[in-house]
Amino acid sequence: MQTMPAHAAHHDDREIETLEEFDATVSARGTLAGYRVQAVDLTDRTRELLTTDAAGAVFLGCAMREDADAKVRADGALVFPPVPGLPFDPYRGLVYSPDELFASLADGYEATPDALAYAWFQRTKADRDIYASMLRSVHDDSVSDALDELLSGARVVGVMGGHAMARGTEEYAGAARLGRELARAGFTIATGGGPGAMEAANLGAYAAPFDDEMLTESLELLGKASHFTPSITQWASAAFEIRTRWPQGGRSVGIPTWFYGHEPPNAFASHIAKYFANATREDGLLARSNAGVVFLPGAAGTVQEIFDNATPNYYGSRGEPTPMVLVNRAHWTEKLPAWPLLRSLAAGRSMEARIALVERIEEAPEALKRLGG
Repeated sequence: MQTMPAHAAHHDDREIETLEEFDATVSARGTLAGYRVQAVDLTDRTRELLTTDAAGAVFLGCAMREDADAKVRADGALVFPPVPGLPFDPYRGLVYSPDELFASLADGYEATPDALAYAWFQRTKADRDIYASMLRSVHDDSVSDALDELLSGARVVGVMGGHAMARGTEEYAGAARLGRELARAGFTIATGGGPGAMEAANLGAYAAPFDDEMLTESLELLGKASHFTPSITQWASAAFEIRTRWPQGGRSVGIPTWFYGHEPPNAFASHIAKYFANATREDGLLARSNAGVVFLPGAAGTVQEIFDNATPNYYGSRGEPTPMVLVNRAHWTEKLPAWPLLRSLAAGRSMEARIALVERIEEAPEALKRLGG
């Protein structure tokens, strides 16, 4: 079964991202000197802060009482206080979970942190306010840091494809089976985190620990709310119904963006690294797919991803080229002929042995294994 490394074991041990880590550090080390404390509510740790050296420490978005704040500053710590009135935490230490982004879904999608963050982005992105753009950048950098820690040591396969692929279709079921097979083979699935092909692959990874019946029933249930329009609330609620019926599904990653905020994130990715900046998100998704990428039929976004992925493979700028598998011959040779261009680019280079075009989605895992050597 595919595993994702446990969070705390891998990150830089000078970073403290939970109250448990804070308590463990204070009791084991007796000092906070030089530590980075990220988005931990320390209002109930005044005694510890008053009696522990914090020289050279940095507190990012940590709530604390006034006397504790004054004392750590006097020690020489840098304090970046929490930013009031924001629908997101720019200093967050961990990536999101579906439950976090969709909290309050019962009151309608508009009430969720995901929708509120998008509304804030819409309000602030046009006014060229340096403060708002700085908050977005700090948030995205925090998310990238958390994502690196989460994926440390994992073999990640990206599954790319269009948001238009509807639940209830044979294509959607095929993408879910692909995600399940790759997860069972020990890969961590990473997608663009949205609806359609992306959701299907994350669903497949979620279904990996269960039997065939679970996936069949899930596909049937989801077919009743086949698209995120007209109601994101219904669309997302159908996914949470499955998560409630079959808890503790397999883990995978979704990497969506509020730049396309009209497209909601899907609830089957156990870990969601959501960004404001689409360019950071695109590049990050492909750069982290270290075991290859499968490209299902899609439109402009998927074409962009093919060539975003091909460029470092062409120049060798990230080391050895990684496998690229395009699925559906007619789509990639006639409808949107990306394959002939990709093949011409690869000719005579080391990436030539790492690209493949297959007809059916069922052939993709075998092709990945073959290309990955």
